[in-house]
Amino acid sequence: MAAASQAGQGALAALPRLGFDHWDTRFVLFTGKGGVGKTTVAAASALGLARAGRRVLVVSTDPASNLADVFAQPVGAQPTPVEGVAGLWVADLDPLAAAAAYREAVVGPYRGVLPDSALSAIEEQLSGACTVEVAAFGEFTRLLGADGPAVPGGVDHVIFDTAPTGHTLRMLELPRAWEEFLSTNDAGVSCLGPLSALEGQRAAYAAALAALRDPARTAVALVTRPEDGALTEAARTGAELAGGGLDRQVLVVNGILSEPAAGDGMAGAFAGRQERAWAACASLDGLPAQRFGVALVGSELTGLDALAALAGGEPRGPQRSAVPTSRPGAVGEPPVGIEDLVDALARSGPSLVLVMGKGGVGKTTIAGALGVALAARGEAVTLSTTDPAAHLAATVGAGLPETLRVERIDPEVEVARYSAEVLAGAEGADGDARAVLEEDLRSPCTEEIAVFQAFAQTAAGATDRHVILDTAPTGHTLLLLDATLSYHRQLARAAGVVPEAVAGLLPALRDPQRTKVIVVTLAETTPVAEAARLVDDLGRAGIAPYGWVVNNTLGRSGTTDPVLAARAELQRPQLARVRRLAERVWTLPWQLEPPVGAERLAVLAGAAEAR
Repeated sequence: MAAASQAGQGALAALPRLGFDHWDTRFVLFTGKGGVGKTTVAAASALGLARAGRRVLVVSTDPASNLADVFAQPVGAQPTPVEGVAGLWVADLDPLAAAAAYREAVVGPYRGVLPDSALSAIEEQLSGACTVEVAAFGEFTRLLGADGPAVPGGVDHVIFDTAPTGHTLRMLELPRAWEEFLSTNDAGVSCLGPLSALEGQRAAYAAALAALRDPARTAVALVTRPEDGALTEAARTGAELAGGGLDRQVLVVNGILSEPAAGDGMAGAFAGRQERAWAACASLDGLPAQRFGVALVGSELTGLDALAALAGGEPRGPQRSAVPTSRPGAVGEPPVGIEDLVDALARSGPSLVLVMGKGGVGKTTIAGALGVALAARGEAVTLSTTDPAAHLAATVGAGLPETLRVERIDPEVEVARYSAEVLAGAEGADGDARAVLEEDLRSPCTEEIAVFQAFAQTAAGATDRHVILDTAPTGHTLLLLDATLSYHRQLARAAGVVPEAVAGLLPALRDPQRTKVIVVTLAETTPVAEAARLVDDLGRAGIAPYGWVVNNTLGRSGTTDPVLAARAELQRPQLARVRRLAERVWTLPWQLEPPVGAERLAVLAGAAEAR
């Protein structure tokens, strides 16, 4: 256990603890991928500032906000005083409702005028992430503006849970292309919403962007966990936001197990893996130099007492007895391991396997394990990814079975190819028209189109071999195949017709004999909620998941560490929720050694014995 002790005294454990009341800008944006704890950190910071005598509003723009749970009181769109805390207000801004208003502003005037099929196409085009992001930014502009939040007497700080992405900032800086596109669009609409809405908000957007980019007024807290995927995502987000002008950033590393229980092998391994992930992040570009830590807690962080304990520096929250967490056959727990899933895929013959889930849940690991296990049985497998970070090759490593082919769809390459095709088709355009087209192609939506075409080509290979794709298109992207006012127009301008691989893809995806969708999640509140939204998204496209894999479960770990044992108990209701949502569920336990390389992936999938 010397290694565990050393891990507990490493560089990660030595990070200065976040002072929740130290924020000195009017606006603080807490951002990070789902499940890293940004809502908790934002809420604790708001409470810390209020207890220090400041007037604070904490606001969420997350469609699945849990501020009501965190503060244990009803929360609505208007600022509501937090009971028992002077100077603290809370509000949920619903970007989905704002996006719905956008859609109705476009579709309403055309009801009874255009055919239902055309209206459905417009509505679907406005169902994507672009519209929701801009709608959320519209809510931001009101709070960032001169009038500020509707709180009597005003506030000193506005704490945002879920900040605008660099994607949003880039969209708002393409006025020429979008204006031209919208003004010539029959419906006056793109994925950003109606032209009239954008024009009416232009001045407000400019003022809001200026406030966000002013380091005297705005700070960004990149919230992450001491895990490889989460740290990589934080670095990407930091670089993206810095590229959008949000330069004042700090890194908040949440969930540090700095004092693993002595003699507990799992706790020592857990802390050791955190330290190794932290050491490896030194090579990442985009992480801010100012860094703070927040301790891992073993309780639900809901209610003022729990938040106050966290803000006051209590690392563990309410204590519980250190009892083993191994309870085989506990009610509500799905079976452990994915060997049965591998068996089912092998029996079904060559098919397309889409491994889907939010960032950081382990979908690349699951995709790699399935590919290695099927190839070990002699099956021909293509393992591919659309992940810009390209972690797949590093995950599977070298020494792969001969029947396994590892590929990558590179978004940058695909965007360059697609843009070249589009511009080649516009050789006769005048200078202004070509300039508008070039700016249009720099929008984030272009990547969705370009990557989708490459995905369709890869998926078409699932006739004589298994094609496993890590990071698949969303239901919204797939539905755009049917929206002739959007995808067909954009694809046709590049190629003259919709490519055969694209045209034949949606029927294949809707066929459960040809396509298996595997949803990967963690047994935590936010990742399960996000996975459920993903399933709803796919459902709109007529695609049902084959099953769910819940990764990194602790229930059978046998740990007696108070924090980890308590977190294992917290996972049980989430596992029960997954079983209610899914027809088939598999779980994978947290691994003492990172499942990297073909050998460890084979063990994870049940295709080999651990050595």
